[in-house]
Amino acid sequence: MALVEVERPGAVARVWFNRPDVHNALSAELGVALVESLAGLRADAACRVVVLGGRGASFCAGADIGAMSASANASYDDNLAEATRLGAMFAALADFPKPVVGRVHGGVYGGGVGFACACDIVVASDDAKFGLTEVRLGILPGLISPYVIRRLGDRAARELMLTGERFDAARALEVGIVNHVVPAFELDAKVDERVGELLKGGPQAQARIKQLFVRWAETGWDEYRRSLPETLASVRSGEEARDGLAAFLEKRKPGWMS
Repeated sequence: MALVEVERPGAVARVWFNRPDVHNALSAELGVALVESLAGLRADAACRVVVLGGRGASFCAGADIGAMSASANASYDDNLAEATRLGAMFAALADFPKPVVGRVHGGVYGGGVGFACACDIVVASDDAKFGLTEVRLGILPGLISPYVIRRLGDRAARELMLTGERFDAARALEVGIVNHVVPAFELDAKVDERVGELLKGGPQAQARIKQLFVRWAETGWDEYRRSLPETLASVRSGEEARDGLAAFLEKRKPGWMS
């Protein structure tokens, strides 16, 4: 059984965590499978949007307890190797150049919150339960902290990481983990609605927009502002922008929607 399944209905790739018997708990093997799946979709020009979800009752309930128990008796080098593999998994998702929509339901704990924070848009069912619970096991959400802090900001991330408390979808919406909360029976319809809106945008422009956020995080205010005229000029002179403007004036769909 594949740990990560990929469905390709047209321009949309649906990527599923597929360990439903353990609520899609994380493992190094799942991490490798996700990195490989995303690498294939990254290179696939026909793929426009990725939807990330979990099979079974939960999106992702965090770390695999068996693996965590083994890590307590493992050497530093073994723990470092596994942590490096898992870190690459979160980075592959966060750095993915195409829009990623998280389809979140059930248990969303630890690394599951990390996955949600690494997505661009997150839609959650109203019965989803969240928590950055690592501290209650005497560990910390180290690998996911860059994505959690970036998405939530210092105030909310600090409180939730330090307390390890569990919270509902309404609180997840309030602190910014998710963008939309809907009844469970409307989850797929809302995901599809968001995907439909994303498919209206130019794919190259969307990739450049995602790069803007990376540059914002990595550079100072003045350097970021100085880079914007060059960025805008290069985009405006590209074929996609020419087609988009011509389509607007000619009252037709641009090439990426045809």
